[in-house]
Amino acid sequence: MKSTLCLLIVLLFANPNSPSEKGVDLLANGLKGWNVAKSGAWKVDDGVLHPSDKPGGYIWTEKSYENFELTLDYKTSEKCNSGVFFRTDPKNPVQGGFEIQVASHGLYSGKHIVGSLYDAKSPTESAGKPDGEWNQMKITCEGPMIHVVLNGKKVLNADLDKWTTPKLNPDGTKNKFKTALKKLPRSGNIGFQYHGHPVWFRNVVIKKKSVQ
Repeated sequence: MKSTLCLLIVLLFANPNSPSEKGVDLLANGLKGWNVAKSGAWKVDDGVLHPSDKPGGYIWTEKSYENFELTLDYKTSEKCNSGVFFRTDPKNPVQGGFEIQVASHGLYSGKHIVGSLYDAKSPTESAGKPDGEWNQMKITCEGPMIHVVLNGKKVLNADLDKWTTPKLNPDGTKNKFKTALKKLPRSGNIGFQYHGHPVWFRNVVIKKKSVQ
């Protein structure tokens, strides 16, 4: 009887539609909750985040995130080079965090093509769509494990604990990181980059995950 009563209380107060269950739309309130490195450089129109007429630099979430599932749509312009940054220190984005590459399909190769863990690991295939078409990306971070699904294809599985040496990848190739990826913080901000060519993001939804 007592156990049944406890179960009823749990079900009564459980909310299946709570933000932690369905995720949080990071663009639901426009630029509220974001920090723009260059004032006026980014804007949100009809739920789409993109560089303004006076673009430049990065845009960062005010909050930091550790373990999560991040889903988003992105669209590139011709010769576009951008990125989705995560677990990153906005004061040191180049060396202080991680980036999943966003770029025009076919623009780069190896560890710099879309879907790569930038300069660290190549995706299993080049799954990006042509410029002007919307792509769907999901990034999952669980402890040392980073997973990326691009347009329905599992393109990246990376175990950060395998990056034990500065400026060196597990496959023996060199990278730009002065700190071994294993040693970088497992929590930080999420950001997007403008690198000279327009890029668009929408449906940016994050769902926190717990790691046992």
